[in-house]
Formats: sequence, structure tokens, C-alpha cells
Amino acid sequence: MTAAADLPATPSDLALLERAAEAAERLRRAIAETVVGQEPVVEAMLVTLAARGHALLVGVPGLAKTLLVSSLAQALDLSFGRVQFTPDLLPADITGTDVLQETDAEGDSGRVRRRLRFLQGPIFANLILADEINRTPPKTQAALLQAMQERKVTVGTTTHPLPDPFQVFATRNPIEQEGTYPLPEAQLDRFLLEIHVDYPSESDEVEVARRTTSGATPALAPVLHAEEVRALGALVPRIPVTDEAVDLAVKLTRATRPGVSDRIREVRDYVRFGAGPRGSQALVLAAKGRAALRGEAAADVDDVRALLVPALRHRLVLSYRAEADGVRPEDVLRAVQKAVDR
Repeated sequence: MTAAADLPATPSDLALLERAAEAAERLRRAIAETVVGQEPVVEAMLVTLAARGHALLVGVPGLAKTLLVSSLAQALDLSFGRVQFTPDLLPADITGTDVLQETDAEGDSGRVRRRLRFLQGPIFANLILADEINRTPPKTQAALLQAMQERKVTVGTTTHPLPDPFQVFATRNPIEQEGTYPLPEAQLDRFLLEIHVDYPSESDEVEVARRTTSGATPALAPVLHAEEVRALGALVPRIPVTDEAVDLAVKLTRATRPGVSDRIREVRDYVRFGAGPRGSQALVLAAKGRAALRGEAAADVDDVRALLVPALRHRLVLSYRAEADGVRPEDVLRAVQKAVDR
């Protein structure tokens, strides 16, 4: 295999990779103190953290989505902001707003001076929990668009930079639940991964019932400090990726587009719009993040295949026929992978 054009790894990068794998294991153990099972979900969250992306956790109520994000926040030495999305939430409740502030009287004239002062919203933190993001109308959801893409917020005529790092972990109940709104496609495309949280196994559910009714709530101490998080986030883009992995990421993404891959029946019959170029970028970046968590010096095709579904499923727009036939994005992506791997 040959490596795609990347910055060469330095001895300090290799040492940091080794520490990254150790840090990932510490985070897994810390989160396991409060969350039972859900190892694939935790792994996908750590990939998102390493790649400095945003993640959308999807599942029915009661599956510990909020607890997963808050546990990750406790295990990190980062500032944490939580926004509980509700139907009456306004954009200014997220980003902040300008307020008119009076100052002391000016000199002998006794005139009171007034000036605009920006009051920061809860979005001004390193790690944001956007809880039940689909319970607020799209207008309010759109308050996150600039923040997630550019890591900055514009209020009035002034643009305010957000802290570094800045990552959003949102939770969403399925669309068919009462009192929810669909997420705009432009916002979905800004999430690196869509992580599905499934029901626990019977043994895990027994442990959940035991832990949550005991009255004991473990407090997590930070196991990864801010400097380490920033160093890991800066390292991941520098990790080499094989040419084969990049080619596979692009082929898989392009194969989801009707007109490009009409030979794949599931795409031809059920997909209205396929994944855009952000899909290819997400696959490659997430693959690098996965390699970093294992301490590997390069990302390969196995990393791309492992992240195909969480990286692309929220970027597909399916037809009404797909809904009628019970076809999910995962079904389309499995067909795409099978066709591309031939």
C-alpha cells in the first residue's frame, strides 16, 4: 500500500500516537464507570473527539444518550455547556445577545453613558451537549450552523470566535416521536458521525437497573487534560492515510449518488440525493481518528469500511418509496459497500 500525500510523521508524533492510545483506554474505563455497555457508541464518540468533529447520537428516550455525553465531558478537562432544546427556545438563547448597559455618569455633565455589551450564550464552551436537538424548530436549530462549520458566532455585526477546541455532541429522538422537528440537511451534513444508540443486552440492562436504583452516583475525575485534547486534535490530520483508503472513501461516497451509480439498485430506486464531498472528507478524517485511538501510524481501508455507515447514513436523502418499502440508509450503504468491493 502507498500513503497519500500527508505531512511526514515525526518522532514526537509517534510518541503522541502512543499516548493517544493510552488516553483512549483511560477514557473508555472512565465512561464505563457511569455507562453500562454501549462500547461501539463510546468508540464512535472517541473517534469524533479525536477528529475534532461533531456527533449526533440517535435513539429512543431512556438509552443514556445524555449520560454518555455528560460522562465524556466529566472525563475531559474542558469547559462544558448544555443546551436543552425545547419548542420555545430562541437562537439568542444559544449564541448569546447584545444588551444595552449603563455606565457611570460622565464628568460634570452627569450624563449616563450607554454601550452594547455581548452576553455569551452556553455555546461558548469547549464541549457542547445539544440535548434533544430535534425538539426545537429549524430556525433555532440553524443557530448552530455557523458555529459548527466555522467555530465562530456572528451576533449583530460582530463575529465572536468560539473556544478551541469546540465540539457539539447532539442527541436526537427518532423523528416518529411526538413533538419533534426534522433536522435541516445542511445541519446534518455538519455532523462528522451519526451514532445510533440501541437497546442494551439483557445482562447490561440488569446491571443498569441495579446501578441506577442504588442511590450511588459516581463522580468522574478528568483523565485527559485540555492540552492533551488539543494535541490529539492537532495530530489526527497529520496521520498518513493510504492511497487505497482515500480512493475507497471517494468511491463509496460517489456510489451513493443517483445517476453516478445507477447499476446499484438500492441507490437507483431509493435515493433522492446522495452524500456530497463532505462525506468523503468525513470518511477520511474519521478513519484517521480511529487509527489514532489504536496508536496506528496510518489509516487504511479497514478504518474507512468500519466508519462507512456512521459517516454517511445521515447524508443520504431517501425517497418516499424507501419509506414505504422499509428501506433504511444502512441498507443502501451495505449494498453500496458490496458493489464497490466487488
